[in-house]
Amino acid sequence: MTLLLAAAGNWLASLPALAVMGTLVPALLLGMLWRSSLPLPAALAPGIAFASKRVLRLGIILLGLRLNLLDIVHAGVVNVAIAVSCLAMALWTAYRLGRLFGVEPRLALLTACGTAICGAAAVAALAPQLKAKQADIAVSTATVALLGTLFTLLYTLLYQVLGLGTAAYGMFAGATLHEVAHVVAAAAPGGAAAVDTAVIMKLTRVALLIPVSLLLGLWKPQLADNADAAQDSCMHKPGRNDSASAGPYRSRTAAKERPPVPWFLFGFLLMSGVHTLQLLPEPVTLRLIDLAYVFLAMAMAGLGLQTPLALFRREGLRSITSAGLASLLLAVFGYVLVRWLVLPAS
Repeated sequence: MTLLLAAAGNWLASLPALAVMGTLVPALLLGMLWRSSLPLPAALAPGIAFASKRVLRLGIILLGLRLNLLDIVHAGVVNVAIAVSCLAMALWTAYRLGRLFGVEPRLALLTACGTAICGAAAVAALAPQLKAKQADIAVSTATVALLGTLFTLLYTLLYQVLGLGTAAYGMFAGATLHEVAHVVAAAAPGGAAAVDTAVIMKLTRVALLIPVSLLLGLWKPQLADNADAAQDSCMHKPGRNDSASAGPYRSRTAAKERPPVPWFLFGFLLMSGVHTLQLLPEPVTLRLIDLAYVFLAMAMAGLGLQTPLALFRREGLRSITSAGLASLLLAVFGYVLVRWLVLPAS
């Protein structure tokens, strides 16, 4: 079932009006639409869960074949500095604005990761690390896709008035847009050179997925502790002495909750090394990348089948508003950074 929905999503993504969204978001939305309008037999639940977890991780691993580590090295220090700066700024800003708008911590963090790194793929890759709920993954994925599409259209309209050269414009698009499909579409007005520069910048951000994952793994227990503390304060009743027994239990729980090393992201890095060393023929690599997107679309379809549309209507507005403001700030920050670091050198 998830494979059929993934195929339908791939067909929708082939339509000119929807091409900028890629294949993952249509598959997610089709799953959500099915869940909200048609009956879903209980017998399908194990397969849907398998697709949304195991198949997802396999897709992330194979997606590493997109990344040639030598391209990042050859791009130079300025490229890496811009990518790291934009990622850090977007991650911090999107999370803080999300919390300011009342977005639940894990949803705010997932949306921030999608905005800062590589859209739906980053959300899918980092969700297990954060032990995020299915609903949080769906809302953050749809939020990032919608905003990325809107900003892609805005970039293409503003290309002539931004005052950036071909290479600088490509770096700007690659450093500030969400999905790879968004980057390619936005850079297209600058020609092939702008697209190549934009993709290298974007893949530099993708390469930062692993260090960000490890850092989030160190921070997640604190996130869980804060949520537990808030829940305890709401549930506490006068005259009930919980502190003596709950404190040690909570500390033991936090220790157990410390997340394991995300092995599948190291699989992603391993596949990047395979591509960098050209251990596979190029046609084989391209087919495996296509297969990666099939797996990821299946996972998104499975996720959508577990998420009713009503939940997105209830939780999505604050997430879209805060993430939209963060995306605007990221665009301004990236533009200033590129004008400061790239234009003088060119």
